[in-house]
Amino acid sequence: MKKTFFTKQILALSVIFFLAFSYVTEAQTYREIKGWSAEVNNRLESFLNATITMKERKISVFDCDGTLFGQVPHYLADEAVYSYAQKTYANKNDEVSKHKMALIDEMLNGDNVGGSYVENRIRFFAGLTPEQISIIGSDYFHDMYQSKFYPEMKELLANLEEYGIEIWVLTASPEYLYQKFVSEELGIPVDRIIGVKSVVKDGKTTDQLVVPTPQDGGKAETIQTYIKGRPIFVGGNSRGDMEMMNESVGIKFIVNADNVKVRTSEEDGPMKGFTVASYWQKEGAIMVHCKDVNEGNYKYVSKEWKVKPNKETLK
Repeated sequence: MKKTFFTKQILALSVIFFLAFSYVTEAQTYREIKGWSAEVNNRLESFLNATITMKERKISVFDCDGTLFGQVPHYLADEAVYSYAQKTYANKNDEVSKHKMALIDEMLNGDNVGGSYVENRIRFFAGLTPEQISIIGSDYFHDMYQSKFYPEMKELLANLEEYGIEIWVLTASPEYLYQKFVSEELGIPVDRIIGVKSVVKDGKTTDQLVVPTPQDGGKAETIQTYIKGRPIFVGGNSRGDMEMMNESVGIKFIVNADNVKVRTSEEDGPMKGFTVASYWQKEGAIMVHCKDVNEGNYKYVSKEWKVKPNKETLK
């Protein structure tokens, strides 16, 4: 009787162990990403398998425009700002409309990657509620950009989740403009999507920025300030992501890296004298391409207002 009871216990424990082992194995199995080379897939799989035994927090961080979804022909944030301006404020003489259009004029005629540019986008939306800004971003996403998320990047994020890695998104676009549609499309919690923040007062956004701003070196500061941990995987697509990517203690991952423009400014730091592609090749980053072309017969206010289109990437 005792022997039979003991045998049943052993069998029960064996079944529990087998089920638990099967669950862990299944939950941490790499799924090949179609469209990327065997070399890229092998590097990703080897890295992710090496994280299985990690006990500490596992963090990944990604830029948004150009890294997770397409930016051709124009950035979603720009199109949302310019289209809303044309519809709401253009050709009006009230003080609010004149102020908003003066900001648009600065944006159209200035540096579209500088600090003042991202600040002007915050100033432009000041006075609206967070919910109103979220709806604007979501509407333009569904109207014109819904097909722009890269399928390969979605598969990559799914693999990271399989291995228990946190996914964070940093963008130099207004936070409320992007949080809703990025969260819904990728299944990432809203509080892990960090953009340019502004103070909210009496239920409405203001033109007062909250620092650090997730642009250029500010992206690295944003990781340290809000995420509060060193990431093991960081992905970007441009010079503006260099400092953020160099925060990674593991994989540095670059999408559609430019290999034409040689960086010449002292502000480019260690990238000076290199293209984005040649710099990250030297640094041993994983480099991939995702198709990003102009698709659909959409009317872009950005084009109408003579904003330079972004460069296409063919696979």
